[in-house]
Amino acid sequence: MTTGFVDADRADVTVVVVTYRSGAGVADLLDSLRDESRLLALHVVVVDNDSTDDTVDVVRTFPDVELIDAGGNTGYAAAVNRGTARAEAASAVLILNPDAVVAPGCVGALLAALREPGVVAVVPSLIDASGTVSHSLRREPRLVATAVDAAVGHHLPHRPRWSSETIRDSLAYSISHDIEWATGAAVMIDAAVARATGPWDEGFFLYSEETDYFRRLRRLGRVRFVPEAVVTHLGGGSGTSQHLQDLLTVNRIRYAEKHHGRAWAALFRGLVVTSELARSYSPRHRATLRVVLDRARWERLPRAQRRALTPGAGSGTVVIPAHDEAAVLATTLAPLSELARTGTIEVIVACNGCTDGTADIARSVPGITVVDTGAASKTGALNAADGTALFWPRMYLDADIVVTPRAVLDVLAALRGGGGDVGDVLAARPPFVYDTRHASFLVRRFYAARSRVPDFSRHLWGAGCYALGEVGHRRLGRFPDVVADDVVVDGLFAATEKTVVDTDPVVVAVPRTVRALVAVLSRSLRGNAAVPRTTDARSSLATLARSVRGPVSAVDAAVYVALATAGRVAARRDRGWVRDETNRG
Repeated sequence: MTTGFVDADRADVTVVVVTYRSGAGVADLLDSLRDESRLLALHVVVVDNDSTDDTVDVVRTFPDVELIDAGGNTGYAAAVNRGTARAEAASAVLILNPDAVVAPGCVGALLAALREPGVVAVVPSLIDASGTVSHSLRREPRLVATAVDAAVGHHLPHRPRWSSETIRDSLAYSISHDIEWATGAAVMIDAAVARATGPWDEGFFLYSEETDYFRRLRRLGRVRFVPEAVVTHLGGGSGTSQHLQDLLTVNRIRYAEKHHGRAWAALFRGLVVTSELARSYSPRHRATLRVVLDRARWERLPRAQRRALTPGAGSGTVVIPAHDEAAVLATTLAPLSELARTGTIEVIVACNGCTDGTADIARSVPGITVVDTGAASKTGALNAADGTALFWPRMYLDADIVVTPRAVLDVLAALRGGGGDVGDVLAARPPFVYDTRHASFLVRRFYAARSRVPDFSRHLWGAGCYALGEVGHRRLGRFPDVVADDVVVDGLFAATEKTVVDTDPVVVAVPRTVRALVAVLSRSLRGNAAVPRTTDARSSLATLARSVRGPVSAVDAAVYVALATAGRVAARRDRGWVRDETNRG
């Protein structure tokens, strides 16, 4: 196999490297991985946590490495989650610190061990720059071991196993065996298991996130130490400071409180206090002791920092009202997740009266804000989201509509700077296309005819997606309690104040059956009846008649008229709001 890294869809292993001011060592790591790529297809992802040195420039000298800007210093766990999400086809994910270098054959040895029955993750042997084996293996925190560590610290290294969290027995580093956890400088995880385990807990920011993640891995299988796989770890990648020392200590307490009862966690915290008190002759330990004793100080410890949205391309808010949309919401959020995670845009899912897993799905996507209201009201959800949103312009997107990142950025950019001057665009939407692949013959003919009527492509309604600048939204005020919010918005603006942006179209899934289509037309007509007409029906029919150019278009027009008429008849008979379920499979 030729040396070089591959794209995500061709990888055996996706390697995730989180960098933060790592310019001094990351090139050595990438060089060592390139040597490993002679025998394995490696996809290498570097997620940079807002480095202020030359890290990004160094990584860019490796053109086949995928570089992701985290959008700020988001923390180790959040960056790992960003990188792991790129493991699309790989069978394993290898997470490495940037100050590490893999020895020849390391990745292959880890992958071979990972394929053993029941093994879900593997860790290599870590050595320092002098070749000395590091004590990287750990036991799950226990009260007795914590008490002994508090009493003797790093003294008495050759003490019984039960009396320390760190494994120091040299035999343990010479043979392959199952472990509880290891320092997170290097770990390979089965990709399917990683998806089943879920994301790393971003609440830890730094420290204890690997303890937490290994604990969750062990519920699914065995974690194995592989001594023949060797990684040189220089250490110091996170730097040292008083704040980081405080965070390390506090996160151990947070871990105890997350996984144990109140009494156990209180005893653990007491032992930590005892340890810091016994070493309070040191100014650093006195400072940590003050933090441990005062929970108010915990909120001032290092935490995720995202770069603020700027007036640059793409900044704004996307609002998604959602009522029991668990079947489709993940598909809608997928193309928006990268923009949300990087802070390029704000994404708010406004759950209203949900009784399924809609809110849980939204919360599982990093960067998404969830507003949850009890009443099943779309306009109520839109108003609630407006009360939370921070940025302009704002795009309002139905939960079953798929929009590309480019379309979002282009539409928001078209509205930025619209201050209400003559000629300014105050409202916009992307173009749309109908997805009729799964629809019946008559439904396809209906939408073929509809696509030929220009009136249906000039307005803000019909796409399940529109956007308003701040001035345009001021004209609207609050969303009124109507079904056809897009029709209301469209009627507020003259033709010169709204536009369809030349960008990627959104995909509108149509009803699959005639019965479902008639129900949708009925609902639409009843909703439109509450607001002024935006188009004249006779004018649309005249335009439709002029679109007839042969037998096929004539059949399309006839089908359109017949089904539209059926919808009008149903609108006089039907009551209530009905959602089309045929396009959600």
